[in-house]
Amino acid sequence: MLYLYLDESGDLGFDFFGKKPSKFFTVTILTIKGVENNRALVKAVKKTIRRKLYKKSYSELKGTHTAIEVKQYFYNLVSPIPFELYALTLNKRRVYDSLSQKKDRVYNFIARKVLDVIPVENASSRISLVIDRSKSKKEISKFDDYIIRQLSGRIEPQIPLDIDHHLSHEDQLLQAVDLFSWGIFRKYEKNDTEWFDVFKEKIKYDDIYLP
Repeated sequence: MLYLYLDESGDLGFDFFGKKPSKFFTVTILTIKGVENNRALVKAVKKTIRRKLYKKSYSELKGTHTAIEVKQYFYNLVSPIPFELYALTLNKRRVYDSLSQKKDRVYNFIARKVLDVIPVENASSRISLVIDRSKSKKEISKFDDYIIRQLSGRIEPQIPLDIDHHLSHEDQLLQAVDLFSWGIFRKYEKNDTEWFDVFKEKIKYDDIYLP
């Protein structure tokens, strides 16, 4: 089984004058093969929360507020596990004005561009794609239909493709990909590679769209 966990960092605001949106927007997908490897990653997230966040007011790993020491502890647990990271970062200032008003299309397009470089055609059994549930029902339906259309020509007809939208606090591996996505985003947004440098060996693809 091939598991794909997708999360994003930054925002899709484009009002660079009236407000202060992020300059970049990053979509990251964590891929991992096999039930046992997937289970090992889940255990690592749970162990990190249990041992490092038990005194905190929150019990979820998040790139934005998890301390670097906790992130390093987590990575020490997961580094032996064979997973990979694929990411594409959008330079928002280069987006056409007409598209800046269609945020769902921009999101879906960047997500698809990341999926394009993942060798899903090599999957020999079920593929599971899990996304953070941040969309409306209509947006979820459009996203799912779009991704299924894009992937159907690359996946053998007998290979099932599941797409699920979960709340991040209920899905340990969405929390994991959130940590990594934030690290990649920070590299572009703030030229901050402190966390990125810890896990960069796991990155298979990291590029910028509209440089």
